[in-house]
Amino acid sequence: VIKLSGNIELAPLVGLAEVIIDLVSTGRTLRENNLVAIDEITEATARLVANRVSYRVKYDRLLSFIEAIKNSR
Repeated sequence: VIKLSGNIELAPLVGLAEVIIDLVSTGRTLRENNLVAIDEITEATARLVANRVSYRVKYDRLLSFIEAIKNSR
């Protein structure tokens, strides 16, 4: 097992690895590199975390940020 970062989809293509574990959203990059997902190990989610003071003081700003992210999908 070796830890890679960056475009790890290239590892099997250049002979650096036989298989990879990657965080995948749509699977597009895997398909573009002719790779196939063998199994889903776990489901992951992204979380926005704020301390209590920031949450209270900057609530409107945080809400705008959250909405902007949701609308960008």
